[in-house]
Amino acid sequence: MTAYSLLFDHVATRVDAERAHHLGFRAVRAGAAVASRLPRPGQPVPALGLTFPNVLGVAAGFDKNAVGIDALAALGFGHVEVGTVTGEGQPGNPKPRLFRLPADRAVVNRMGFNNDGAEVVARRLAERAARVQGRAGGPVLGVNIGKTKVVPDDDQAAVEADYAKSTRLLAPFADYLVVNVSSPNTPGLRNLQAVEKLQPLLEHVRRTADTVTSRRVPLLVKIAPDLADDDVLAVADMALAIGLDGIIATNTTTSRAGLASPDAVVEAIGNGGLSGRPVRERALEVTRLLRGRLGAGTTIIGVGGITTPEDARARLEAGADLLQGYSAFVYEGPLWPRRIVAGVAPVGAG
Repeated sequence: MTAYSLLFDHVATRVDAERAHHLGFRAVRAGAAVASRLPRPGQPVPALGLTFPNVLGVAAGFDKNAVGIDALAALGFGHVEVGTVTGEGQPGNPKPRLFRLPADRAVVNRMGFNNDGAEVVARRLAERAARVQGRAGGPVLGVNIGKTKVVPDDDQAAVEADYAKSTRLLAPFADYLVVNVSSPNTPGLRNLQAVEKLQPLLEHVRRTADTVTSRRVPLLVKIAPDLADDDVLAVADMALAIGLDGIIATNTTTSRAGLASPDAVVEAIGNGGLSGRPVRERALEVTRLLRGRLGAGTTIIGVGGITTPEDARARLEAGADLLQGYSAFVYEGPLWPRRIVAGVAPVGAG
């Protein structure tokens, strides 16, 4: 057990999870100058028409408001996906809304897309772009966009307009763009995963991005592990039909099956998306399904339950091109990204 694990298990777990997240993220930002002196780990990975510094990124949800992109990269992440950002700023769901299940190395959240909104985040990204202009070796930047809560999911025109606002403001700063329709914490959002709603939404976002950037920003969709196999395959078929650049597999799950944590603890937490180790097997299977249907041309970013180098290698062998983490980063600490990147490096790679 590492010193960080001891500290986490005996100290951090006694602090409210959301407060602990903010304190930890503040520490990451404060230590960025020191961490940035370390060599960047891993080997470059070509994907999405881009070159990623290494295979591992931090998943959306950790840096919702684009305040610590370069600090996270300094820890060893090759890409940082900010968000989820919505067209309008919103406070999210009532607190408490973030919980740990240490026995399962899992996290439950019902944050509800709390974020500063596309206009504020766009200004922040513009300021960062000016700061890092001409600087080599930075992370690939993904921007994850979602639906503003008050926009009804059954009004397709309103949904498309909401996502289009975020796209217009944020696509100019994104190396890649992700449409999130798979969080369980915005009412009705997962209804948008149905192909008959998802395809026109993605096509609208694609057209909007193309009108505000002179380059083609790669577009991906993030799907839930709770989709039935046939629905996963239907998303893959749709991705091929419209030339989608990639799929992120997977988001959090609403399932509570097979947890080691006491039932009373799980029931007391209530609703929310479960992430971490319990999602591993289903996320792995969804990755296999997608790769089998997509063939070699479409990028898959594997996320969900990746904790060890063995987990990471299994996800790559299942067909993922890139990996992301969140919950394991929380449980394993600031050295975790470098351990994972080192653990998947080819034998003899320097």
